[in-house]
Amino acid sequence: MRISIAQINSTIGDFSGNREKILECSRRAALEQKADMVLFPELAICGYPPMDLLDQDRFVELNIRTVHMLQQELPRDIAVGVGFVNRNPYSRGKSLVNEYGLILEGRLAFEQIKTLLPTYDVFDEARNFEPARCWSVFEYRGERIGFAICEDVWRETDIPGTSYVRDPVRELLAQGPSLLCVPSASPYVAGKLKLRRALAGRISYRANVPLVYVNAVGANDQILFDGRSFVVSPAGAAGAGSDSGAGSTGAAGLPTVSAKAFAEDLILWDSAAPGPRTETAAGGRAGSGAAAEEDPFKIGLSRQELDVLEGGLVMGIRDYMAKCGFTRAHLGLSGGIDSALVAYLGVKAVGKENIVCFSMPSRFSSRGSKDDAKELAENLGCRYETLSIEPVFETFLSVLEGVFEKRPFDIAEENLQARIRGTLLMAFSNKFNSMLLTTGNKSELAMGYCTLYGDTNGALGPIGDIFKTEVFALCRRINERAAERGGKEILPAAIIAKPPSAELRPNQKDQDSLPPYEVLDEILKLYLFENLSKDEIAGRGWDSELAGRVIKTVARAEFKRRQAPPVLKVSPRAFGMGRRMPIARAVFEI
Repeated sequence: MRISIAQINSTIGDFSGNREKILECSRRAALEQKADMVLFPELAICGYPPMDLLDQDRFVELNIRTVHMLQQELPRDIAVGVGFVNRNPYSRGKSLVNEYGLILEGRLAFEQIKTLLPTYDVFDEARNFEPARCWSVFEYRGERIGFAICEDVWRETDIPGTSYVRDPVRELLAQGPSLLCVPSASPYVAGKLKLRRALAGRISYRANVPLVYVNAVGANDQILFDGRSFVVSPAGAAGAGSDSGAGSTGAAGLPTVSAKAFAEDLILWDSAAPGPRTETAAGGRAGSGAAAEEDPFKIGLSRQELDVLEGGLVMGIRDYMAKCGFTRAHLGLSGGIDSALVAYLGVKAVGKENIVCFSMPSRFSSRGSKDDAKELAENLGCRYETLSIEPVFETFLSVLEGVFEKRPFDIAEENLQARIRGTLLMAFSNKFNSMLLTTGNKSELAMGYCTLYGDTNGALGPIGDIFKTEVFALCRRINERAAERGGKEILPAAIIAKPPSAELRPNQKDQDSLPPYEVLDEILKLYLFENLSKDEIAGRGWDSELAGRVIKTVARAEFKRRQAPPVLKVSPRAFGMGRRMPIARAVFEI
């Protein structure tokens, strides 16, 4: 059988746009690839995750109406698999289901409801959907095809907070399928591809059937979908069946075909064609990506995964802007490493002509920082403007002189400078409909080392899920890659080498207020990713008093994060959708 994998970027609620993508890819699969079947990702018709749009009856109705329209419009000689929201066919339970259907010859020839409804991390599907109560295979052109939707294949992994009773894969395999298809909307996390392939490889090997994994691509708010759809066969998965851990792939890291990362793609798998091969719609061949193995995020990133991470962040900015109706963006360029990285990512995402960088010096800004910011803007080729905040700062101090009661310079005056900068940047946003990018990293957000209504102003935090040490690693990798290509460094070496500083008072350094980032980030990972207490972190070899101070600071800064822009999620647990914490609480972990 010839199966096309249509890895598309659906926009939530854009039923006509998503429908057009499904029609276009289906026609190409039928005409150019001569496919028997084309498969699209989970909830491709409405986009994922729809969240509380599911409460709106018209949203549900448009899902169903779009399926009916596709029944009339799709090519008749190819089976087309699409994910959509449907009404619950059972007499009891939630009113909706997450469904995957196959359209063939103008009718909905097969339907499978998702069984396992995740409620951890960014997921909240059990709130709206009723799980499947039965499972069947689709008999088509000599194949018996089973469909397990995304989470349905993740049952055997050790995901905290999950304890699934049903095993939809086992139910399907008991019916003797010759092929298993997994339509998914599986978010990107650094290192997750290796886990996906290991899981798919074990299932394929044990069941002795090929497995087709169809993943979504694109960014929806905080969530990045990396695509990288693939097919594994029992032969290619040999050795995966005896792995004790999901992170070990053996030969399962060698898929038969593999789609692009962070880009729409249409690839073909021919079950009768042995050996690694990917055919594009134009009939060409693409690399299988077989050598792609990532290190888990919490123990460091390989060069390759740093490149993948960069691609995800670029896609995240581009998609967020496009889906929110922005064509250009701007940011404050301080001469520090965080804003330098965001400027670079912004230029890669939407082009140098659509990014404006603002230098906003004060009496405390060093000559080096101002020069470094200008050099970076010249390297990137984007517009660069200077707006001194000093006159505004002096006016504010004059106005506040009486109520400040001649108290010494402290955090009030420091934050005032950040808020002046935030006001100027938002004024530009309003005047020119330009999206403001915030530049804070995860270490700063965790510790509340940021100013509400100042440097937290903006619509999106591209690097808000990347620790400071990882910011340094990514910037070094960007320059390293430029050197490999024979070019000059993009990010000035002085920006990477200088000690981080907010420059809000004389001779200020981040380390005056924070532990060294090499220490802080490791403690933060243990607390945020593994939920360890102070004593447990101390048991891992870290200073007990410091661990307690870090935990307390993180907890007390929750009110700032609640008001900060969304960040692009790339780690196992991001602030925002991925970590929902109360603001007013006791810090019991110390």
